[in-house]
Amino acid sequence: MNKAFILAAGLGVRLKPFTETEPKALVEVNGKPLLQRLIEKLKENGYTEIVINVHHFADLVINFLNANQNFGVKIQISDEREQLLDTGGAILKAKCFLENESNFLVHNVDILSDMDFSKIAEQHVKSNALATMAVRDRPTDRKFLFHTTGKAPNEINWHLRGWQNTKTNEKILLDSSSETLTPLAFSGIHIISSDIFKHINQSGKFSIVETYLDLAKTFDICGFRHDEDLWLDVGKPEQLELAQHIFK
Repeated sequence: MNKAFILAAGLGVRLKPFTETEPKALVEVNGKPLLQRLIEKLKENGYTEIVINVHHFADLVINFLNANQNFGVKIQISDEREQLLDTGGAILKAKCFLENESNFLVHNVDILSDMDFSKIAEQHVKSNALATMAVRDRPTDRKFLFHTTGKAPNEINWHLRGWQNTKTNEKILLDSSSETLTPLAFSGIHIISSDIFKHINQSGKFSIVETYLDLAKTFDICGFRHDEDLWLDVGKPEQLELAQHIFK
């Protein structure tokens, strides 16, 4: 597995005023842009081909990559300047770049972590899931709901069975089972089988959350728990400030 897709097209509304003059992908943590940090991490984990979607200040992202010779990896641009497509729509638009790879990694540009990508990839391949999401137990209003199978710690599998928003009391359950479900927060990192392109029913702008909940009725969409990893969403100014103290 050597191909990754970086979601970098967002408007970065939560990161204002930083994103009023540049895309969130180029916002810096200790002098190094988020996009550069992620590309370098992907290289360290063996990824040699990277697709990046662009929309907000797209030219600045492309110029930055060109100025740095793509950091020594093959980079392709999925251009969303005409319309921002959200996570699911972005993945579908990038199909031509991704469909020839059996499995590929998708990573939000505003996520920092010390996660070992080989571990989630190994579980994904072993479980034969259509998609495997990195998840953890952390405070957030929105969580996916998982049913577990297996008993030994290294044999437990997390199967997606629903979603909830505790702030709005919205809950989606995929079946009427009374089994106890575990709520876990998505980490913005996932491994996806290219077979998913055969089964996506949505088009245009849509969230990958919709896709996963729809496909989990028929296919295995799994979770990969990584509670012990260092992880931070730097989508807000206060979190960006925290990152300056954690990630050198």
